[in-house]
Amino acid sequence: MSPITRRRLANFRANRRGWWSMWIFLALFLVTLVAELVANDQPLLAKVEGRWYVPVAVEYAESDIIPDGFPTAAVWRDPALLEEIQAKGGWVVWPPLPFRYDTIIKDLGRPSPAPPSWRNPLGTDDQSRDVLARVIYGFRISVLFGFALTLTASVIGVAAGAVQGYYGGWIDLVFQRFIEIWSGMPQLFLLIILSAMLAPGFWTLLGFLLLFSWMALTGVVRAEFLRGRNLDYVRAAKALGVSDASVMVRHILPNAMVATLTFLPFLLSGSVTVLASLDFLGFGLPPGSPSLGELVTQGKNNLQAPWLGFSAFFVLGGVLTLLIFVGEAVRDAFDPRKLPGGGA
Repeated sequence: MSPITRRRLANFRANRRGWWSMWIFLALFLVTLVAELVANDQPLLAKVEGRWYVPVAVEYAESDIIPDGFPTAAVWRDPALLEEIQAKGGWVVWPPLPFRYDTIIKDLGRPSPAPPSWRNPLGTDDQSRDVLARVIYGFRISVLFGFALTLTASVIGVAAGAVQGYYGGWIDLVFQRFIEIWSGMPQLFLLIILSAMLAPGFWTLLGFLLLFSWMALTGVVRAEFLRGRNLDYVRAAKALGVSDASVMVRHILPNAMVATLTFLPFLLSGSVTVLASLDFLGFGLPPGSPSLGELVTQGKNNLQAPWLGFSAFFVLGGVLTLLIFVGEAVRDAFDPRKLPGGGA
């Protein structure tokens, strides 16, 4: 590990707020990655008459479990089926939260939305679905969407900015005029038109937002390449016959990435926010999908159920706060004026 890398790691760890925010965010993300094992209306494991079943991964017919059962898919939450299993000396292991994001809870005993309880820690929404389960699945979708949009847009934006800054001249001029025109396009209106022609979905939204998100880093990378192409070691490499692609990737890009990396956590938080905003407006994921934006809509439409609004506020606010704190720590890590240990 080089001395500069050790200095950056020391500066990152010196920002205790960002350091612990990173671990908290990673822990939450890893838990939601295996959401099916945490919140599911199918058992994790079952054993009946010496036979093992993994309902969380395999769909079984009721006749596969008990001989006189129906040949249709087994409903493991059916009290009659569970009593039959127990009568045969079997047992069932449920996830910590025995509900999926789309599970309709029919035995609440009160009108929906129901307030928080031991069974439903964050209550239920107006369709009798567990809010905590929807938060777990919605968190995963939002973060994965944010990662996909941020990484893809960053690759395209860095490549575009590198070409602009390295070659300059008419290439830079044409690119700049195109970016000025393209960035002025009304994104929301275009999305409304697109939603009228295509069914909204994860990949549809990702592709549409990617058309505009790649410009976020272009200006930063372009400025770094405009400065770096005139440095002595770059001119020397070009004089020795090194190809333009090699000069860009090996000699200028590492320096340009220092400024780029400091923006990535903030871009990620923006990507999570834009998906939640589109879901809130009704132009996001398909209806019924677990979404943090849809939870905000639930809170707005059910003011008599404040737990819905509070859940949406604290989840979205918590995620964005963690990402911002991580971004501040990354900024400190790559700040050349920062001494190891956090000094200036």
